Amino acid sequence: MPPRSSPRRKPAGTDPRSRHAADPATRSNALTIGVDMGGTKIALAVVDADGRVLATHRHPTDTSGPFDRIIETISSCVATCLGDPAKDAKAIGAGVAAQIREPEGRLLEAPNLPWRNVPFRAKLEKAVGLPAIVTNDVRAATLGEWRFGAGKGEDDIVCVFVGTGVGGGIVSGGQLQAGTSNTAGEIGHMTIVVDGRPCHCPNSGCLEAYAGGWAIAERARELAKKRNADSGRLRELAGGIDKISAETVAQAYRGGDPFSQEILEATVEYLAAGLVSVVNVLNPRVLILGGGVIDGLPNLVQASEALVRQKAIAAAVAPLRIVRAGLGEDAGVLGAAEFARGALAARRQ
Repeated sequence: MPPRSSPRRKPAGTDPRSRHAADPATRSNALTIGVDMGGTKIALAVVDADGRVLATHRHPTDTSGPFDRIIETISSCVATCLGDPAKDAKAIGAGVAAQIREPEGRLLEAPNLPWRNVPFRAKLEKAVGLPAIVTNDVRAATLGEWRFGAGKGEDDIVCVFVGTGVGGGIVSGGQLQAGTSNTAGEIGHMTIVVDGRPCHCPNSGCLEAYAGGWAIAERARELAKKRNADSGRLRELAGGIDKISAETVAQAYRGGDPFSQEILEATVEYLAAGLVSVVNVLNPRVLILGGGVIDGLPNLVQASEALVRQKAIAAAVAPLRIVRAGLGEDAGVLGAAEFARGALAARRQ
């Protein structure tokens, strides 16, 4: 009797919605709505199949009330703020700064949002009256950069977004990777310093704990307290040590402040340490750097690239391009809308 064959497993990351979103031959041409939701703002846009934004709106994220209030806000914005283009949209996609269980679209937990275990997708579909898909915000932004931005036309890219935190997305072999439980790309939580600074995750020594915006501010405040005489310009710009932020460090740096320059030179070292590991392990053709910290300090891209090329494996960096993200703040809504478009194509099969 011949042995029974075991069922074939789908390779990790080969989500059919990702394939349809990336393949022009199978993508829907319908208008879709993209939502990019973080701890401070909700961005919405109506997007066509070529990545053109036809209407857009931004609204503060109200985290003080129940989750249903967020759903009401999104629904209201779609109905009243996006105008006529929204009436022709056939699906809605949401990228959320949270861990999402797909394809159910359940918000499990988030560092900057108070809700847990919420059926986001089901509530969104009911409120808006459109097919919906919910994914992680960085994964959505990665799809946006891959489809329309700095990674367009490539099959192997890694996006690293350095903002308040550090997140990432991976495209390998023409597939947007999700991992077994949709956490692939948590680049900010790789360990770069054993027993290092506490992170907001359960670990310590993470890349985010050194290069994320909150960590830059935290390191700057600690150093300013130790070196009061050297930190005068930074303290003056911030309005006091306790008000120092990554933005004020960047502002002081651009103004030629040596103290802030020292902080950001150290940040480059930390960021490059993480990027070297990314390049060595994943061997991308293009490494895309974006996020608020990069936008405020675009020279971090060039400075990090010099260290990566010096320290990474020669065979890995030979074909590598390191570039700045091309879509800016639109990456999230474009990617979320593209996820929705891919979901429409998958439904039609």
